[in-house]
Formats: sequence, C-alpha cells, structure tokens
Amino acid sequence: MELFEAIRTRRSIGKVKPDPVPKEKIEKMLEAATWAPNHHRTEPWRFLVLTGEGRKRLGNVMMAVANEKNEELSPAEKEEQLRRELNKAFRAPVVIVVVASPAGRPNVLEEEELAACHAAVQNMLLAAHALGLGAVWRTGKAAYHPAARQEFALADHEKIVGFVYTGYPDLRPPAAKRTPFADKTTWIG
Repeated sequence: MELFEAIRTRRSIGKVKPDPVPKEKIEKMLEAATWAPNHHRTEPWRFLVLTGEGRKRLGNVMMAVANEKNEELSPAEKEEQLRRELNKAFRAPVVIVVVASPAGRPNVLEEEELAACHAAVQNMLLAAHALGLGAVWRTGKAAYHPAARQEFALADHEKIVGFVYTGYPDLRPPAAKRTPFADKTTWIG
C-alpha cells in the first residue's frame, strides 16, 4: 500500500471479527511501532499483547473502574454492568497494551517520551491497515486507573498510552473528511 494512500484511508475500526490474527501480523505491527521517532533514541515503549484468556486482565481493570461508580445499583444491575465491562476486553482477538517507559535521564523530557509512544501507536495503526487488519486506539479511565498499574505490573515511572484493539474488520468504515491543511497552517518566513 502506498504511504499517502494508507494515511488517507486508515480508519479506527471498532468492530472486528473474532477470527484469530496470525502472530506474524502482530509482530509486523510491533516492529513498525519500534521505528517511531524518539528523541535521544531512548525507545521508551514496551508492549503487552493480550490474546485468548489474557484479555481478561484488561477486563479485570475495566471491572475495577466500573465497580467504583455503581454504588447505587442493585446487586443484579451491578453484576450485569461488571459482565459488560469484562466483555469489552474481548471485543477484539488481540489487544496490545502500549506502555510508555520513560528513560528517566535528566536530559530527556517525559513529554517527548510520551510523544514517541504516541508516534509508535500511529505506526502500529498504519501497519495494521496495510496488513488488512482493523484496529482502534482506546484509552479511557482504564488506561490511567491504579488497577491497570497493578494488573500489568507497571513500574512507578511507566504509563499506559493506549490499548490497540486489533482484528479483521467487520464493518466498512465511513468515508472521512478532514479540514484542509491550509486552513490550519500559518507560514512564517
């Protein structure tokens, strides 16, 4: 796939088939992620690939988040809500947890480390698209909740920058429209 076509046609695909994704395709996505630009060549990312029952770990985090906000619910309603939250982790056959692991050196800004991890996610999404996969980058409260730190054994300096749900598309993405770059660009010369 030609680069500019891939950039223009990539869409977030939130509905994917339950079919397994070959490990080789996931590895290509991960390799693409590692080629993201990063200041001081720190490579501040790491990845946790959740498949099969491994996705339940993300479900546990989602249930912990939901459990904090459902005090007014009846026991039956609470149980149903927790079941729905757990099922969210199983919306795709593969979920990649992208973790920012900043170098922690005095000359390296944490903001730049996070930006590098965001670029790594974009590379992953483009690679998924080029491989015929659908993917969506999700965050939300689960990414930042203390339960996620514990469930995924994050070090004190680490942060989750997203969950990349991946599988074979089960929908046709709508056409997208963007504001022309000229409307958002100021040339200073």
